[in-house]
Amino acid sequence: MDRKKYLVVTAGGSGLRMGSDLPKQFLPLGGRAVLQRTIERFLEACPDIQVITVLPEGHVAWWRRYCQEKGFNCPQRLVKGGITRFHSVRNALSYVPDGAVVAVHDGVRPLLSVALIRSLFEKMEEVRALVPVVPMVDTLAVLDPSGDGILKDSGELVDRSRVFGVQTPQLFRSEDLKAAYAQGYDTLFTDDASVVRRYGIPLSYVAGERNNIKLTTKEDLVLADAILQICG
Repeated sequence: MDRKKYLVVTAGGSGLRMGSDLPKQFLPLGGRAVLQRTIERFLEACPDIQVITVLPEGHVAWWRRYCQEKGFNCPQRLVKGGITRFHSVRNALSYVPDGAVVAVHDGVRPLLSVALIRSLFEKMEEVRALVPVVPMVDTLAVLDPSGDGILKDSGELVDRSRVFGVQTPQLFRSEDLKAAYAQGYDTLFTDDASVVRRYGIPLSYVAGERNNIKLTTKEDLVLADAILQICG
């Protein structure tokens, strides 16, 4: 692929649901910060990738100090996060040139495989936007609030075979993604794919990985540690 590769790592959140004073992207996982493990996967897959790391404004100095103390010498541009994920990604994209392929990835998804990363970049030779997904395995219910704390059946049935969980990294031609992010913000923009879809760029989907979980709660961190010990 002639296009240069860029990685935008979104790690600008506070991670309050983890119940820790330190944001979840900085918590230790197998002796290294979650964020470090996430970036290392991409560097292993694509050593020449350009890394842009989006951080909470109050933790930029913390991350610089951590990288120095741990000898994590990854060249990376540090960008301050915005008020939402949308604004954080838009801040980062100002440092991405046209003519590149950019992968946007949650900083708290450290367990994706090197094989998945390489496969996604290879597939970008054929498509404009690529999103990894996994099929739903749980029965799905559409429920309505009743006002007394009990949820009521809406009567709506969901065909589970047509419902998938969306993951990151999501890959795009940089000029497409930058154009899409020039739109005004909408609360329905929950990920990059939703922004690009609104702009009218066709999305392609491929199989993701079950282990590519997003660490949100304490239980997720315990599970990630177990996966790391088994799978490496």
